[in-house]
Amino acid sequence: MRIACLRDRDEAGKRLEAIAARTEGAQMHQEEQRVAAILEQVRHGGDAALMELSERFDGLRPDPLRVPPGRLAQAWQDCPDPLRRALDLAHDRILDFHRRQRPADLAVRGPHGERLGRRWRPVQLAGIYVPGGRASYPSTVLMNAIPARVAGVERLVMVTPPGPGGEPNATVLAAAHRAGVEEVYRVGGAQAIGALAYGTATIPAVDVITGPGNLYVTLAKKAVYGSVGIDSLAGPSEVLVIADHTARPAQVAADLMAQAEHDPLAAAILITTSEALAVALPAAIEAQLEHHPRAAITLQALNTWGLIVVCSDLEEAAALSDRFAPEHLELLVEQPEPLAERIRHAGAIFLGPWSPEAVGDYLAGPNHTLPTSGTARFAGALCVETFLRHTSLIQFNRKALEATGPAVVTLAESEGLHSHAESVRQRLTGAD
Repeated sequence: MRIACLRDRDEAGKRLEAIAARTEGAQMHQEEQRVAAILEQVRHGGDAALMELSERFDGLRPDPLRVPPGRLAQAWQDCPDPLRRALDLAHDRILDFHRRQRPADLAVRGPHGERLGRRWRPVQLAGIYVPGGRASYPSTVLMNAIPARVAGVERLVMVTPPGPGGEPNATVLAAAHRAGVEEVYRVGGAQAIGALAYGTATIPAVDVITGPGNLYVTLAKKAVYGSVGIDSLAGPSEVLVIADHTARPAQVAADLMAQAEHDPLAAAILITTSEALAVALPAAIEAQLEHHPRAAITLQALNTWGLIVVCSDLEEAAALSDRFAPEHLELLVEQPEPLAERIRHAGAIFLGPWSPEAVGDYLAGPNHTLPTSGTARFAGALCVETFLRHTSLIQFNRKALEATGPAVVTLAESEGLHSHAESVRQRLTGAD
């Protein structure tokens, strides 16, 4: 294993910036062009294009596209009892947390009796993308479908790639049933995003698309944004661990590997004030790589995008973390709460040794769809509001317009917008 270990703060900062930008570069333009061609084919070819593209990329024709509704219920019934109980527990915890997020409408009475407000309403149609490929993600079903249901979305559709036998993963289908998803289509990749954005004879065009995916899915979401809303442009997964002398090397190793096993582009970073931990970590990782079922992917990610940084104190560690703005931030330190207060930028913060990032992935309650690649500087987790839009409400009376209208006229005239001013004058003067 060749995980880098740095002790110079400036060098570490530059390396962190390079890791955050790992999906950028000249090759990206070529991939964007490929995705644009796929989207255009779906826009004009509809279901036939989905069949052709699925056969080209996945090796099969998903005919019919829709998974029979009865198959979802059967998948739930076929779940082993321990798995069904785990999905139930995750569902209930995620539901409870997201129910507490729903924003309230706002109603304000102005100083002249005018009424001002803001109301929230759900989008009518939402589409969720659930990845397949290297792993199955029933947790992604719950994390996307539950906030949509809490928001009150009228119609929720899900797309997910079929497996080698032509069917989506059975646990993914079981999770869909548990979350109340009735429409599931077995198509993945950029073509699935195109179907959700533009609609086909079988798959409806939606108002918002959520859910993570590979590079092609992310680029497709970027391309269709504007025609449809999206949650975020999720890049490869990442974790940053800040640890002191109290952290156990085996636990730190497992937490870093929990991200590295996702994808060869996943980033796993340790920033520590403990020289002993920095020295012990590579051996702890190598011990856990033995007989690891995803050892090749994990090792590739760690060798390419893994990093150990030794800092003089936790203040320096926090500054470097904010420079990276991690998707997941673990604080394996003696006093995590004050350090968490110091952090400005992170998608989710896990405090203390009993809060491994994995609990957030599955059932803690907060959403696991988080900003990546430094976007935690300005973005947050998927939430109920992702599936809502707010509308302003304004109702003036005569008194309110008489009191404020002259200022409106002045402002409109300062901008050279004559009819804006005239629309108020007409009311104030009573002219026909």
